[in-house]
Amino acid sequence: MRYFLLLFLSVLLFSCTHKNDIPKGILKPDKMQDVFWDYIRADIYATNYIKKDSSKNIAIENLKLQDKIFKLHHTSREAFYESYTWYSNHRELMKVMLDSMIAGKQREKTRVKPLLKSL
Repeated sequence: MRYFLLLFLSVLLFSCTHKNDIPKGILKPDKMQDVFWDYIRADIYATNYIKKDSSKNIAIENLKLQDKIFKLHHTSREAFYESYTWYSNHRELMKVMLDSMIAGKQREKTRVKPLLKSL
């Protein structure tokens, strides 16, 4: 009975910790947004443009683009995928991150359009 009570209290104590704390080794939301945005853009580019070139293997070219993205953002493929998995398991943080990423990119578009019109 004591062991059960000790186990129950331990589980209760650990379940009350902050679920939104980002563990060490997981990319912070701002960095994850930047890497993920470029990752998505590279995938779209590979799907829409590279596949039209029959001399190139889309999977290999996509991996090359990803490697460039990871170098650009000073991170690794493993860190990105580990972070992606972690955020996927914490849907509330993933939603906030994606909403923030999309809103930021929409703000950039609205700033660029007037600038382009003035040129």
